[in-house]
Amino acid sequence: MTTEKKYDVFGVGNAIVDILAQVDDSIVTDLGLNKGGMALMSTEQQGDVLTKIKDPSLTFASGGSAANTMVAIKQSGGTGVYAGKVSEDSNGQFYKKDMEAAGIPFYVPMAAEGQDTTGSCVVLTTPDAERTMCTHLGISTTLKKSELDFDLLAQSKSAYVEGYLWDAEDPRDASIATFEECKKLGIPASFSFSDPFLVDRYGDQFKDIVKDYCDIIFCNADEARMFMDVQDMDACAEKLGALCDLVFITDGGNGCYVVEKGKSKQVPGFKVKAVDTVGAGDSFAGGVLYGITNGLSNEQAAKWGNYFAAQVVAKFGPRLDESQESKKAEILG
Repeated sequence: MTTEKKYDVFGVGNAIVDILAQVDDSIVTDLGLNKGGMALMSTEQQGDVLTKIKDPSLTFASGGSAANTMVAIKQSGGTGVYAGKVSEDSNGQFYKKDMEAAGIPFYVPMAAEGQDTTGSCVVLTTPDAERTMCTHLGISTTLKKSELDFDLLAQSKSAYVEGYLWDAEDPRDASIATFEECKKLGIPASFSFSDPFLVDRYGDQFKDIVKDYCDIIFCNADEARMFMDVQDMDACAEKLGALCDLVFITDGGNGCYVVEKGKSKQVPGFKVKAVDTVGAGDSFAGGVLYGITNGLSNEQAAKWGNYFAAQVVAKFGPRLDESQESKKAEILG
């Protein structure tokens, strides 16, 4: 008997409270951070960052890459359910309520307060719209495969796993278990490379995952070049397409590449004034996954993803404040 599909996407990721700040380039330099990158740090080191920036207008949001993707799916008119791990502290309570307010069920039981804190990320956005992330993963590094509800996966049309989970053993095992369950259930599995530093660190493992499990890959141009060790984007797209039947490669304001069964096509982006790039790739993936699970062609899904990403970079913060459902007819024609 076929299980009823209640959700478009079953998402798994690091549940992280984003702490958003706008800063000058000098702050990033003074802190010794790699501009545009992500640095893992302790809560004490995060505290030093917050002390240095002295920003009274900090914005908080339930974040993490896959969480932003799930919210974009919902704001496109789709449905999703999200697995991540938080502690039963104030940040964890905020995270759960914020995700559910955004329309995404968040079901992993909270860890007892005192085991570890809920993960958090101080996101520093400079005037050129580049974001530098200072991340404490906290309790999210203990997400176990036994804590995932695969009955909910069976009720989903597809699954989405973020590459950031590879930085700790338990979430990595949980990710692989999700991929294996997708195979058993015949559900398409998608994977995001998430960050160039992850490709640099886990490139060989990612290649095995792509070949063994993945139906859909999301990455940006820098990650794709590093992954395939090829600088020319057309050649890079062709090589990556040989590993996976469907690949989406974002390329900033140029839009994206859609690589389907080895054949590559560029889908133009939307011209906007960039204010903050955080969440752009996540929202692109959300727009694409909405399209794929709701009858759009791969090119239409990519166009919707490009639109969604453009709207996100035109504002401060990793996601939009309202649904974009009413825009679909105008954007997709």
